[in-house]
Amino acid sequence: MKRLKLGGAAGAGRRIVEVGGLAFGRDFIIIAGPCAVESEEQTLRTARLVKEAGADMLRGGAFKPRLSPYDFQGLGAAGLKILKAAKKATGLPIVTEVMDARHIDEVSACADILQVGSRNMQNYTLLKELGNAGRPVLLKRGMNATLEEWLHAAEYILSAGNPRVILCERGIRTFETYTRNTLDLSIVPAVREISSLPVIVDPSHGTGKASLVRPMSLAAAAAGADGLLVEVHPRPAKAASDRGQQITPRAFADLVPAVRNLVAHLKAARPGARP
Repeated sequence: MKRLKLGGAAGAGRRIVEVGGLAFGRDFIIIAGPCAVESEEQTLRTARLVKEAGADMLRGGAFKPRLSPYDFQGLGAAGLKILKAAKKATGLPIVTEVMDARHIDEVSACADILQVGSRNMQNYTLLKELGNAGRPVLLKRGMNATLEEWLHAAEYILSAGNPRVILCERGIRTFETYTRNTLDLSIVPAVREISSLPVIVDPSHGTGKASLVRPMSLAAAAAGADGLLVEVHPRPAKAASDRGQQITPRAFADLVPAVRNLVAHLKAARPGARP
């Protein structure tokens, strides 16, 4: 693949995206929370537990793109109010998805980072509008997208005036059926070779299996990811969406120190690192 002449191209050092005192591209950021905002009790409980375990930010979907129109679509505006309450209670910055350009202002009033889901990676109208949103954007890789297509999607946001773009690998569709998607960890060092943009990994959507979240989180850190996006639910079996891939707060509390220790070890092992 030829080096792309994009705004996020490598060569001038890694791009730092600052959010609430944290910096993607410098710090290892762990974002955690439920797939969907289901109730105030569920969301606030999860927020407090993931913060206690060491999460840096809270994720949760107020608007949910679903395969079937009959599946739970999220609480919408009511979900955004619950996320605001969770932020007030815990101080955690909020990451939530925006699905429609008409909702950008409404979601921006709640979210610190606007997430673009896999299905909207090539929604160019939405991406252009996010260039004027005044919020960092977390751009998930499309389930069928090549690296070049993903970076060009990021360029729509960058070229419209928003330099704060964070990439997220969330698995791609292959012939494998045991996992929900195939988590493409080779894309992490590939992104870093040709782009300056920070890149994090979502092992929850990437595998669709709670049992695989821990090993793939560690593998993502080893591959050089700038952070993780992990789905956590206090009662995964009763979740309104994606039950099989959400881990318990206890499992998350065990995962965080393992990942942090690995990241610290890798950083110390880099050439030129201070002892």
